[in-house]
Amino acid sequence: MVQMSAKRDYYEVLGIARQASPKEVADAYRKLAIKFHPDKNPGDEEAIARFKEAAEAFEVLHDGDKRARYDRYGHAGVEAGGGAHQFTDINEIFESFGDVFGDGLFGNLFGGGRQGGRRRARKGADVGCEVRLDLLEAAKGVTREVEFDRHEKCAECDGSGARAGSRPQTCNYCGGRGQVVQSTGIFRVQATCPACHGAGHLIKDPCAKCRGAGFVARRVKRDVIIPAGVDHQMRIRLTGEGEPSPDGGPAGDCYCIIQIGEHPLFHRDGQDLIVRLPISYSQAALGATVEVPTLDGRGPLEVPRGTQSGDVFRLRGKGMPDPRRRGKGDLLVEVQVEVPKTLNAKQEELLRQLAAEEHAHVTPQRKKFFEKLKKYFAPAEEAAPKEE
Repeated sequence: MVQMSAKRDYYEVLGIARQASPKEVADAYRKLAIKFHPDKNPGDEEAIARFKEAAEAFEVLHDGDKRARYDRYGHAGVEAGGGAHQFTDINEIFESFGDVFGDGLFGNLFGGGRQGGRRRARKGADVGCEVRLDLLEAAKGVTREVEFDRHEKCAECDGSGARAGSRPQTCNYCGGRGQVVQSTGIFRVQATCPACHGAGHLIKDPCAKCRGAGFVARRVKRDVIIPAGVDHQMRIRLTGEGEPSPDGGPAGDCYCIIQIGEHPLFHRDGQDLIVRLPISYSQAALGATVEVPTLDGRGPLEVPRGTQSGDVFRLRGKGMPDPRRRGKGDLLVEVQVEVPKTLNAKQEELLRQLAAEEHAHVTPQRKKFFEKLKKYFAPAEEAAPKEE
């Protein structure tokens, strides 16, 4: 058995960029699976090793949660989270990914270890819904009731699709397998039966309620537990709450997409929070203890002497929790020194004294300024000749 010398980067294995779309991931894996398939490379241990390596890479990168952990922590991230499956048997790969590509990559091209031409039951389709939260709910974690549409077994015909008193008839064209097989050299090309469209049976007398589909649309409600620290556009999976399988397989899943609204004070950057805090000139110059908003209420912040506008202070552990591990981000407080637009007489007097102490040139008081302006122009007006 050929052993890979070291575990390669999964993106390198599939030959794709790190920002590749899910379709590009699937397309890349399809090409490698065909290239290194054991039926196409009999007795080639190197091809088998590459075949398993590509399956492991695809198993991680086609799963949104595993891919996010891998992008952040590498191989250690997916291994710590129960990540990549180490495929030791080729049949494991056939069973795991046989139906990933519609009618089945391995069944269509090679037979894929399926016996007697029988179809493996397909998983039902996934459905989705949105969960809208504010920042505080995302920080604390909540339980929300969600609503979404899916299909369920028709009660009238018990999912058969046939009218009460009748039964579906086995498709004679494919013998109930739902697929027909043709042999071309080393390949076994498997296609969906054109007569029953893959169902394996035909309904001559359809149920009036579901019109032969066997399923009816229904809106359902479910509680979903939102963990603390979720971020915008994260997905939470409700296993088995999706569409039913068309041929007796497991139901699909429901993915709840998190939508987090803007907060009036906090701006989120990953697990960190940023808040802009206005302070006065005197507080910045002399130093002060000020109150800042946090997720847990008000908290103190020591502003040292000589603080400049735009300086950032870090309050550790005051940010958002991480839903995947322990610990919290930080709260970054960016101070903005505010210049007052209006002053009372006392404030103006004190600031002018300060300006004089600093030998700073400032705008003169309004009254004295216009008095000086009048005196400045007076000599010129007196020297001008008078008209007769």
